Amino acid sequence: MIQEPKRPSDKPLRLPLQDVYKIGGIGTVPVGRVETGVLKPGMVVTFGPSGLTTEVKSVEMHHEAMQEALPGDNVGFNVKNVAVKDLKRGYVASNSKDDPAKEAANFTSQVIIMNPWSDWKWICPEPKFLKNGDAGLVKMVPTKPMVVETFSEYPPLGRFAVRDMRQTVAVVIKNVEKKDPSGAKVTKAAAKKGAK
Repeated sequence: MIQEPKRPSDKPLRLPLQDVYKIGGIGTVPVGRVETGVLKPGMVVTFGPSGLTTEVKSVEMHHEAMQEALPGDNVGFNVKNVAVKDLKRGYVASNSKDDPAKEAANFTSQVIIMNPWSDWKWICPEPKFLKNGDAGLVKMVPTKPMVVETFSEYPPLGRFAVRDMRQTVAVVIKNVEKKDPSGAKVTKAAAKKGAK
């Protein structure tokens, strides 16, 4: 018998945005998949990397109102006093009171050049480049604000793959140095609920 995998609902909320809509009569509705934690109406959320903080008015899945969204749920949620232009695909919603998502200043990743991945090997310290079959720890500095997490804490936000010129590069994030948002907006609804 196949067992259902454990859903990480005990971890802090992480919900990467797939899109943001403006719905007439309702307002701004970000949509995405809950990766970890729980999203509930009335919760105060912070969007990384911008640091924008607001209150969740409602949560829906397939046009059905929900009292809570759990890991694996693809949901839309209405937020108070936020314009569509203030949110973008790739932002990450998190509970403002429980390890809110922040912009990565830099991160250390285990990089594996995977073609052919069956014969990869560890390389010498501080090489100038990596080639086919190599692996190494690489410090990366984002050129644009982004949220990443360590694989050990938040597996869905701690890995990615890159393809370039028919080469696949697998990246697992080992360590993240985060920035505190400067001048982040806190909506009136969030301030009233005692955010931050």
